[in-house]
Amino acid sequence: MTTLTIVVPSYNSADFMDRCIDSLLIGGDDVEILIVNDGSRDATGEIADAYAARYPGRVRAIHKANGGHGSTINVGLAEARGRYFKVVDSDDWVDQDAYLDVIATLKRLDGEDARIDMMLTNFVYEKEGREKKRAVRFRKQLPQGRVFGWDEVGRLRKTQYLIMHTIVYRTDLLRQVGLRLPEHTFYVDNIFAFMPLPAVERIYYLDVDLYRYFIGREGQSVAEEVMISRLDQQLRVNRMMAQHMTDTVPKDAPCYRYMAHYLEIITAVSSTLLVRSGTDESVLAKEALWRELREQDRYLHRRLRRGALGQICTLPGRPGRKVTLAAYRAAQWRVGFN
Repeated sequence: MTTLTIVVPSYNSADFMDRCIDSLLIGGDDVEILIVNDGSRDATGEIADAYAARYPGRVRAIHKANGGHGSTINVGLAEARGRYFKVVDSDDWVDQDAYLDVIATLKRLDGEDARIDMMLTNFVYEKEGREKKRAVRFRKQLPQGRVFGWDEVGRLRKTQYLIMHTIVYRTDLLRQVGLRLPEHTFYVDNIFAFMPLPAVERIYYLDVDLYRYFIGREGQSVAEEVMISRLDQQLRVNRMMAQHMTDTVPKDAPCYRYMAHYLEIITAVSSTLLVRSGTDESVLAKEALWRELREQDRYLHRRLRRGALGQICTLPGRPGRKVTLAAYRAAQWRVGFN
């Protein structure tokens, strides 16, 4: 069995996908690369076919009608032959030395029969036009050099959470939990990095800066103006995550504290973007989001509302909204996101 399947969701990616795929090819026969062309209207499909022809058995090109980011991951998971599973978006890439470390460590753990459910690595914000890049690392919060469980995860800062770019899952675990992401919906990477977690018991952290997360491209889904225009989809994902916690995650589950931390961040992002959009309707929508959460799960609402981010983004009135935006701008400058 191949060690690792990497799915590359690709939509109109012809101008930048070479950098991504070329960075993955160094994995050799240990890695299966699935380029999933999501109904592109440029040369993405032809480029994918050319890679598949040049690297038979290592690269597969999969063509499908447009269904969005989630649909490409669904197809990739259905087709995956690797023991482990990772997603690398077509405008991102991996550090080659870190990548080889990841593959070697996965193989070593398998050889020792030390099955893991999830491997975590670091990621780097590669912001367009910003000379100094910011890495998000977990070396102070996670044990190193051994398998561990949720009870050993330290308290993460508000700038730290395990986004899709940090995660390698065991493929069978994703299939066992029946992961299926919504189609025609942006920001489902949060669902991918969130909903399988209750099934994760054995974790391994490798302190390498693997994933290079490119931000700043015009029209990118995580650009602020684009996120504001798609707030309905951000809110849909936010509500799905909250409902999942309420319905399926016991409050004494080992992963509950971390998942509440993640949900607090996502709910703060939703709230802040609603404030940032600057309309009376969006202010009402923010209030409705928190009200629905309270009615749905008072315990979870209380945890989120009492957190630092929850307090900042629910301050009342126009002065409260100004404080929310000031905190957002400070975080934007410090972290370097869009």
